[in-house]
Amino acid sequence: MSRWSRRKFLCSAGAAAVAGPFFNLLQQRAYAADLGAAKRLVIFFSPNGTIPQLHWPTGTASSWNFGAGTAFEPLAPIKDDLLVLKGLDFYNATNHEGGMACMLTGNGGASDTNKGMSIDQYVASTLSSGMRFPSLTLGAWTSPWGGSIQTRMSYSGVGSFVTPDDNPSNVYQRMFGDVGASEADKQKLRERRLSVIDLVRDELKALNSGLGAVERHKLDVHLESIREVENSLTASSGACDVPSPPDALNLGDYENFPDIVRSQIDLGTQALACGMTNVVTLQMSHTVSPVAFSWLGVNDGHHSLSHSADSDATGTANYIQCERWFSEQFLYLVNRLQALSDPMTGGSLLDDTLVLWAQEMGDGRMHVCTDVPFILAGSAGGYFNTGRFLDFGGIYHNRLLVSVANALGFDISTFGDPDGGTGALGELR
Repeated sequence: MSRWSRRKFLCSAGAAAVAGPFFNLLQQRAYAADLGAAKRLVIFFSPNGTIPQLHWPTGTASSWNFGAGTAFEPLAPIKDDLLVLKGLDFYNATNHEGGMACMLTGNGGASDTNKGMSIDQYVASTLSSGMRFPSLTLGAWTSPWGGSIQTRMSYSGVGSFVTPDDNPSNVYQRMFGDVGASEADKQKLRERRLSVIDLVRDELKALNSGLGAVERHKLDVHLESIREVENSLTASSGACDVPSPPDALNLGDYENFPDIVRSQIDLGTQALACGMTNVVTLQMSHTVSPVAFSWLGVNDGHHSLSHSADSDATGTANYIQCERWFSEQFLYLVNRLQALSDPMTGGSLLDDTLVLWAQEMGDGRMHVCTDVPFILAGSAGGYFNTGRFLDFGGIYHNRLLVSVANALGFDISTFGDPDGGTGALGELR
């Protein structure tokens, strides 16, 4: 059987147009297949940086190992599915806030390729076209301090935060709240929600004439976000098994942090399996996070522990214990993707998914955004050559963001501030 090109596939689309969102998914997959690209993006975040000698593997390239007792050692069972990346610096960024803002945006401005968007939001409008959620932005303990450069990692434009949903019960309702209702009741609920959105949108538009150019741009970005919410209320949620609802939890109790994180991972991966979205972010708190890992018997806050000196054996041991816990959650995420079926191919979700573990700082004690660790999981549909530990020796991570975009089918050569570098990291392939 001859292989259809993307152009030939699209030219035959007229007869299939009535398929709606399902045809959009087929179109995306044909496009991605031609590029040899991944079809989904998952971003996992943990805060406050590293204690370098207790985080990094030893060895180089394909001859390497996780050190015993180090932060990333729990990832050993999936070593062959990973790219562990060292020697990446942030361009024009330092300290907690600078790192948080630059991590997924590359410090791009309105005139740059990404227009100030974070990589998740940049790719979402294409990857999740016609789906219920352009992206599903999930968190755990990200909002008690409000929305600021310190607590937000996703941007829909310059200075425009995308707020994570920290409550698994809310997320479940957004995903499956209408399951079991009659079609008439579902339509009434959609109309009720849309009438509220229309009211807010009209009020915001009325403000437009009195704003300056910069503020009008921010308002336009916000209106686009409202439009995406409206689309999510009318789009199909796909066909999939509906999980049991998560337990209602006190979101402010540190003891519940593990249950919140696991619930969010379960819901995010289920959304991928159900064809609700192709982009999920999982933000585990925020920079300067005060979360105390009391369930591990560690009562000092995570940020305080991140400043433990080498001479403080108890403090460093407790910090690495917390970091190993984050590694265990990343392991759970990757295993979950491996276990779930792709809604289109029937294979593993991980086969065609790119998973990125991002952090906002290198050595947290020095407040620097140099030698910031990144880990990629999954080959992105065969796009990357996994099972390696690579040291880039101090180049800007903007080129990693280009590689991520390229792996997802975006033909770009810069991401963020162009002074942060041009081209992808060819060593990843």
